Amino acid sequence: MSTSRESIAAGGDIDFSVPAELIGHPARSAMLVALLDRHALPMSMLASEAGVSPSTASAHLTKLVEGGLLHVRQQGRHRYYALASRDVADALEALARVSPMRPVRSLRADTRARAMRLARSCYDHLAGHLGVAVMRSLLERGAVRGGDGLHRPERARHDRLSAPGKDIDYELTDSGHALFDELGVRLLTAIDSRKRRRLVAYCVDWTEQRHHLGGTAGAALLSRFEELEWLRRKTKGAPRALTITDAGKRGFAEHFDIDTDTLATTEAAPVTPLHPKR
Repeated sequence: MSTSRESIAAGGDIDFSVPAELIGHPARSAMLVALLDRHALPMSMLASEAGVSPSTASAHLTKLVEGGLLHVRQQGRHRYYALASRDVADALEALARVSPMRPVRSLRADTRARAMRLARSCYDHLAGHLGVAVMRSLLERGAVRGGDGLHRPERARHDRLSAPGKDIDYELTDSGHALFDELGVRLLTAIDSRKRRRLVAYCVDWTEQRHHLGGTAGAALLSRFEELEWLRRKTKGAPRALTITDAGKRGFAEHFDIDTDTLATTEAAPVTPLHPKR
């Protein structure tokens, strides 16, 4: 997909209709949403996400690849698809902020929606009830400081739902570094591999309307949760949804004081840090 800069350099006008036509089809839209966490998925899973046959999915995926929204790689007998660039992901997230939610009309859709709200990936970090609860825990214990974790639309200057936050500068404190060390999070390695990325960032969670941890720290933390097998990615129905394992229930309770069984019914309130250490 040509960038606006390339279009301008070529002397032409930007043609929004090309990506709009690709994104606008319900099946292709569902596939793109499934790929928003930046993990490559096989055609069979994307067909399931879109609710279409493999042959129909193949035709849609070919259009998305040819249109520059996806790239594909061959691995053995399977072809894996992923978003072509961060620009594509940013464009989809921006569209998500002005798009209505699909109504839930089936048990399968309801189950999927509940799983996505409980715990899911947002790009490469943790979101949903659990993501917000982890952020709240980090703020309460003074591991992260800078804000209270709440999104207030009436006060927001730049922050919007389902988008990286800009209004608040969060930072990881000494106690936060100690907690990451305790959990075995390889933060220095993550920093070296993402030198252009902020250490501590946040997103305004689109289902919770509160902050969850992003940036290098957020990505490293989710990666460690998966290594510890506290979280597992679902293989069917909702690729971005994460399952909390029994080990995860114990781990989140012990290290973050989070009761994962009551997450969906717990109402978050403004945070007052208990130990605001640097």
